[in-house]
Amino acid sequence: MTKNPEYDIKHEVLQGGEFLIKESHASNTFTPEDLNEEQLMTRQMIEEFLKNEVYPHNEKIEKQKDDYAFTVLKKVAELGLLGTHMPEQYGGMSMDTNTNTVIVEAFGPSGSFATTFAAHTGIGMLPILYFGTEEQKQKYLPGLISGEMAASYCLTEPSSGSDALAAKTRADLSEDGKHYILNGQKMWISNAGFADVFVVFAQIEGSKFTGFIVERNSEGMTLGAEEQKLGIKGSSTRQVFFENVKVPVENVLGEIGKGHLIAFNVLNIGRFKLGLMAIGGAKYSFELGVNYANERVQFKQPIANFGAIKHKIGQSAIQIFACDAANYRVSNLIHERIADLKEDGMNEEEAKLKAAEEYAIECSILKIAGSEIGTYVVDEALQIHGGMGFSEESKIAQAYRDIRISRIYEGTNEINRMLMVDMLLKRAMKGKLDIVGPAWAVQKELTSMPSFEQPEGTYGKERKALKDFKKVVLMVAGAAAKMQMDGDINLKEEQEILMNVADMMTDIYLAESALLRVEKLAGQDTEIDQSVYDAILRVLFTDANAKMHKNASDALVSFAEGDLLSTLLLGLKRFTNYRPTNVKKDRRTVADVCIKANKYCF
Repeated sequence: MTKNPEYDIKHEVLQGGEFLIKESHASNTFTPEDLNEEQLMTRQMIEEFLKNEVYPHNEKIEKQKDDYAFTVLKKVAELGLLGTHMPEQYGGMSMDTNTNTVIVEAFGPSGSFATTFAAHTGIGMLPILYFGTEEQKQKYLPGLISGEMAASYCLTEPSSGSDALAAKTRADLSEDGKHYILNGQKMWISNAGFADVFVVFAQIEGSKFTGFIVERNSEGMTLGAEEQKLGIKGSSTRQVFFENVKVPVENVLGEIGKGHLIAFNVLNIGRFKLGLMAIGGAKYSFELGVNYANERVQFKQPIANFGAIKHKIGQSAIQIFACDAANYRVSNLIHERIADLKEDGMNEEEAKLKAAEEYAIECSILKIAGSEIGTYVVDEALQIHGGMGFSEESKIAQAYRDIRISRIYEGTNEINRMLMVDMLLKRAMKGKLDIVGPAWAVQKELTSMPSFEQPEGTYGKERKALKDFKKVVLMVAGAAAKMQMDGDINLKEEQEILMNVADMMTDIYLAESALLRVEKLAGQDTEIDQSVYDAILRVLFTDANAKMHKNASDALVSFAEGDLLSTLLLGLKRFTNYRPTNVKKDRRTVADVCIKANKYCF
């Protein structure tokens, strides 16, 4: 594998969150169909690796026999896949973002091992890459890349989950000034059972939240028993206890008191990767479901022939398609931003960090969408299996248990929803995003005569609907913001409204990404007829229209009343008028293609 990006096309790159106020164009959008031959071969190599080294040893991994997950991790290192995102000077391969996106997604079906892999290569290694001194990078990264060592990340405590800065683990400088003395405990620590390097967060003098690199053999550091979890049972998860643990001062990670910058920035890219893995796993579960539907005969025919089963297959495929489109769209945005920052003289590590920070809103969207669509797909695949799906003899039972954690770690989906809106409003207040201007334009439009002009072009109806969906978010968010300015509500206490807005933003991003992908496919020779992609789009926009109306009306009636509410609801009706399609027929069209192929084939 070599570094070979073929898509450094120069054009306007939207800033994070700008999708709400600007149009994107298909010709400028990276899609899964744009992956080059080398990237597709990389995916195939990982698929073969999973078939040979993970699936046959699943029971051993699940029961954590002989730390077998670490053995697999070392085999992954032999393929060079632990350092594809790492600079060459530390033994990495410095591959582009899109190739790394392929790699992360490809490991999605590996069950518990996906968590082991992600914890090591992501939150375990990235803090050192982004915030470590050159000496720290030289000391730890080569061994982590080669698989000689494993990494772990210690943030969560019994009293601080989502509220990470409330951590109570304490670090005090020793009298001789050579060490920090750590005392406290961490919980839900992935890879703890075999990790050699722990990134630990503690409060220096009880108030300065700071990162540290702690080695496994440090005296006073002990581990709790393996947690008995609902899913990802093969992922080592333990509590970590610190009792007067001496950490050399040179192992402080980043700046004293700036540990939050490490914790929050590393989670941005972690959320992106989690969404990728969830969809990678969903594709695998989808295939299990389709395989079973084709094999299971009831009433003298395969159950894949029945409409109720086709609904599940079609709807699952449609949602995966949209999330896939969004994943690779964001992947290339990050890729291009890194390239631009490096051209401006920024080093690679800082460029990667800044690029992920730029698209933090989109990363949260993908984490939410990937985990929730993944959960839906796996649940429906299990339902297709019927009673067999509830048996541990079927592979889908484990997948069902494993996918559930994806909505919880890397920040719960509820936290991510609130973060999305908070980041959007903060960027608007700082003048980085002009949300106010477009929001005022929507308010003026509410009092004007509606346009009866019909949309033009092949996908004109969807383009118009998308613009209207964005107006809905600007209308709701703008009205809520004004109510807060007038002192009528406090948005920080109105989490339901924030989640309504976040859900609308997510639906918009998925619908727009799918539209861009379908528009781009229309200009290409494809094995699947374009009419199938058009069917996908119609179902997505019909569903999005209904969800936009539901979320917006729920939000509006919770803070507006009287004439204002009437005006806003009339505006909502105007902006959610995508004409319903025959979704039954369209879902069946999509399902039939997958049933014939016996897999997810888009």
